[in-house]
Amino acid sequence: MSNKVGLVHNLRDGQKYMDIWPMRKELTPIFPEQRIIKATRFATKSMPAIAAISVLTQMVFNNYQSMPQTVVIALFAISLPIQGFWWLGNRANTQLPPSLAGWYRELHQKIVESGGALEPIKSKPRYKELAKVLNRAFRQLDKSALDRWF
Repeated sequence: MSNKVGLVHNLRDGQKYMDIWPMRKELTPIFPEQRIIKATRFATKSMPAIAAISVLTQMVFNNYQSMPQTVVIALFAISLPIQGFWWLGNRANTQLPPSLAGWYRELHQKIVESGGALEPIKSKPRYKELAKVLNRAFRQLDKSALDRWF
């Protein structure tokens, strides 16, 4: 897959990645995903309202001379969730460094050995493949199988 991915495709990948990333406390110190996902979810819920309130407040008080600054603030607020999805989309499509690729392969093998069906192992795994394998590992493998890593 080329690095020249369109913005809309990247944002969509970010949303999908947000849905498949396992929100587990064991992963928080290792990966920034959990913090980015929480911030993006918060921004998605609250920033459109903050943008609207900032513009409407200036209109209610007839403060039209500060409207240009208010519109800039509103646009910034609306852009925050988009920035989160963009970061997550880039991260999802980033190839894993060698150490994490090895971890991905080990987890994949453990899941297959325990009878789980997974898509074939990738030769050049990305973070989205790691997220799928981690998700499956937390659901399928018992705690003792995961103790080695956490």
